[in-house]
Amino acid sequence: MTEQYDYLIIGGGIVGLSTAWQLQQQCPDKRIVLLEKESAFAQHQTGHNSGVIHAGVYYAPGSLKAEFCREGVEKTIQFCQDNGIKYDQCGKLLVATNPLEHERMLALYERCHQNQLDVELLDAAQLKEREPNIQGLGAILVKTTGIVDYRQVCNKMAERFRETGGQTLLNTQVTAMEEDSDEIRVQTNQGTFHCRYLICCSGLMADRMTRMLGIETDFQIVPFRGEYYRLPEDKSDVVKHLIYPIPDPDLPFLGVHLTRMIDGSVTVGPNAVQGWKREGYGKINISPTDIWDMVRFPGFWRVLKKHLFTGLVETKNSLWKPGYLKLVQKYCPSVKLQDLEPYPAGIRAQAVLKDGTLVHDFLFAESPRSLHVCNAPSPAATSAIPIGRHIVERVIKAQSET
Repeated sequence: MTEQYDYLIIGGGIVGLSTAWQLQQQCPDKRIVLLEKESAFAQHQTGHNSGVIHAGVYYAPGSLKAEFCREGVEKTIQFCQDNGIKYDQCGKLLVATNPLEHERMLALYERCHQNQLDVELLDAAQLKEREPNIQGLGAILVKTTGIVDYRQVCNKMAERFRETGGQTLLNTQVTAMEEDSDEIRVQTNQGTFHCRYLICCSGLMADRMTRMLGIETDFQIVPFRGEYYRLPEDKSDVVKHLIYPIPDPDLPFLGVHLTRMIDGSVTVGPNAVQGWKREGYGKINISPTDIWDMVRFPGFWRVLKKHLFTGLVETKNSLWKPGYLKLVQKYCPSVKLQDLEPYPAGIRAQAVLKDGTLVHDFLFAESPRSLHVCNAPSPAATSAIPIGRHIVERVIKAQSET
């Protein structure tokens, strides 16, 4: 099969689908196709996250992440309302359990106001009144935080994309790419596709896609595995809100939290342990190819050295469930060891620079006829609609300049 397209998009996660849907709206006369290697959409990061519609508490005021997240909440909820997708703005409580966390909580409260978020500061008594099973010195109530099933959002975006003239192809894995002055040829297990412009939203495979086109970059994707548990059904009413710890500002992860899911269940997690397989969601997850890529990359060793103690603690808690439980019991002592039931893990595609810097912002790579989303930082699912619009604007501008 050989097909010619104006635009070809790689990746059927929420960023790729949002981009495809909005690009087709902007360019209704163009022929656009989205390729996804799996048999369904949202099979990796999008479908293995906690389903939270984040408000944007943690991000630097005025930053692209803060602006995208704040707009993303509104756009995601509007999309759900327009398309009959169930969601719940149940709110989130950021709970401080010791004096250091209380100090950090007050700094976060100030940042919430700088980011124009609707929040309320609670003391210990007010926290206990709202959440009888949660203990702490105080909390920030973030009122706009919500929950949704992002797989449903993705499937509806794909449907809207097709309704406006786009084409989606599942089970289509890219094996090679070649670019010249006129087009990019994309070889797949389903044949060769020709396009005038390529947009790559491949998440865990972002660095490998840039290498296929010979684009020089100084980053690599290092997978971090987030492990979750689910509480039994009789504990599904243990909390009314999402319950998060106050994060350590020196670490890139938010800590183990209690998350109400849109199906009524409650999950506990995630931790953050080194992943040894980019798409490893089961119990034993080792990929010689992925490991070989990591150990040859100097940035991996620098990250490992910098966060060695934290990594060892996270690994211990991964292997020893009572250590994991302790992280939860500091704010929710009623959760017991037998309550931690198995739940699928998630993998975070963390872009790391050669000097060991963890990339916390958006990272793009380009060639004359392609744009690659190399890092779409959390909360990319919440922010997917404004991120997609931003990508579309960049692509259209790049096309107008060629």
